[in-house]
Amino acid sequence: MASVLPPEPPQRLVRALGPDHPWLAGLPALSQRLLEQWELTPERTVLPGGRTSVVVLVRQADGSPAALKLCAPSGAGARAEAAALARWDGLGAVRSLRSDTAAGALLLERLHGEVSLRSLPEDKAMLESSSAVRRLWVPPEAGGFAFTTVAEHTGAEVERVLGRAPDDVRPLVDAALAVRDELLADAPEGVLLHGDFRQGAVLASDADRSPWLAVGPEPLVGEPAFDLARLARDRLHDLVASPGAAAATRRRVQRLADSLDVDRDRLRGWALYRAVESGVRHVLAGDREDGELLLEFAAWL
Repeated sequence: MASVLPPEPPQRLVRALGPDHPWLAGLPALSQRLLEQWELTPERTVLPGGRTSVVVLVRQADGSPAALKLCAPSGAGARAEAAALARWDGLGAVRSLRSDTAAGALLLERLHGEVSLRSLPEDKAMLESSSAVRRLWVPPEAGGFAFTTVAEHTGAEVERVLGRAPDDVRPLVDAALAVRDELLADAPEGVLLHGDFRQGAVLASDADRSPWLAVGPEPLVGEPAFDLARLARDRLHDLVASPGAAAATRRRVQRLADSLDVDRDRLRGWALYRAVESGVRHVLAGDREDGELLLEFAAWL
């Protein structure tokens, strides 16, 4: 059985990991082994792909469609993703069919990867997003997988990203750090979160249980407002181009909070923190344009 991966790995993944990353060199052999071990027939690699994984569309031995996901070591981790998908068991999320977490591999039910909630008009997309994310907020299984907490995750970001912020954005960074401290000091009991929830992470499905299912979790345990904070800045370029963008941003946050019974101030705070962290990360990576856009969004809050 021939490997389905192209001669060169997907460029988005190469840019994220670096062209000399050893995992990339071993990717063809890894995919070949799993295709044979799980009796899968490859169809095509999903392009342009993600920044932390490769997805190959396959057929199982009985002819049914599936998707083979190979997770890079730098991502959230196949073990965490597999544990979250098992906890959700298809409720609001893609279902895992089998896994080899030591190899970073997940075999998933196949969804319509080319059709996400971003294909819908914004109001409809936000309504469906709210419905999808609400189903994911369940208590972590007692005695089960030890998911990273929001406090741990953001603590690592403070050291790795915000601690290296350029001087010209220090006022916003200081505000983000202060609001993070306040939010963590009186955080409500945590639930299982998607971690990177946005419209593009919810795909169309033929499953009877739901027409839309979430994919690509970077699971954490924390308060729901943290999950909504990424969703709050979806379609950011369209938002910036709209009249009265600053006021529209604040209205969006308020509507989103109200639709899911989340405290407005907590959502505003996490939206500010996450936008600043993401903006600084883009700036440090040399993407000044998108970085400044994210920082402008944060300033509107």
